[in-house]
Amino acid sequence: MAHMIPNSVIGAVSSVLAEYYQSHSKLNVLLMSAGAPGEPPEGNLETKCSAWLKRCNEDESLNPLAVLGLIIQKFMDLNPVNSQIAEGQQRIAESLARNQLSYQLNGFITFAGASLATKSLADFFKAGDFASVEAEFNRAVSQLDGDPHAAITAASSIIEALCKTYIETFTLEMPAKQSIAPLWKVVQGHLGLSIDPTLEDDQKKILQGLSSIIDGIGAYRTHIGSAHGRGLEPPTIAVMEARLAVNASHTLVTFLMERWHSRLNQNYTR
Repeated sequence: MAHMIPNSVIGAVSSVLAEYYQSHSKLNVLLMSAGAPGEPPEGNLETKCSAWLKRCNEDESLNPLAVLGLIIQKFMDLNPVNSQIAEGQQRIAESLARNQLSYQLNGFITFAGASLATKSLADFFKAGDFASVEAEFNRAVSQLDGDPHAAITAASSIIEALCKTYIETFTLEMPAKQSIAPLWKVVQGHLGLSIDPTLEDDQKKILQGLSSIIDGIGAYRTHIGSAHGRGLEPPTIAVMEARLAVNASHTLVTFLMERWHSRLNQNYTR
């Protein structure tokens, strides 16, 4: 049986999102793209959001908490650059905690202390669970047409999570600035991917390309993605351009996971 969204969580989320988005059209797109069923309910923004979340609980074909995770993902993954975002994130987090729930990066709602707890991205990376990581990228791809900015943010978050998990797993020194480029630099060195002048030219170009992908996706997330306080009117990006970034991220993450776990299977140490 699917777990319902608690009424207190519905209240907190509805209030916070209504205050932040301040637009019926933006709220409609947000909930519909997350899989909330039916046409937009009537009423003001807070009433609409509340009614839609309650409708998720009533739909037996849905996992209400999974839909909730997608609905709050963009807001909860924002860099808390101002008091409105920070306080809103805290309100939602505290409401979840009172119901033995918690939010995890990239749209996961987990159950505190329960055996049914949803695994995090870190669990997937450590276990070499390629299928679950693939599912996360499929979620990013599914957002491309409706919100390419969110798709880029999701793909970028997966790369960041992979790098952080790798650094923590091997007890490497976490960089002071935990954005993609500095994180990648630490992982690259430990994986043995630093460019060596003795390598063949084609291999050197591929390794250089990986660093370029990292730089480009990090820049996209800063300038276009839904994180880091982009506001409600982000720069326009074509779906095809966002798709390139997401697909490149997918290729990169798959390679890093394969490299990581092939080394583990060979009892590789540095």
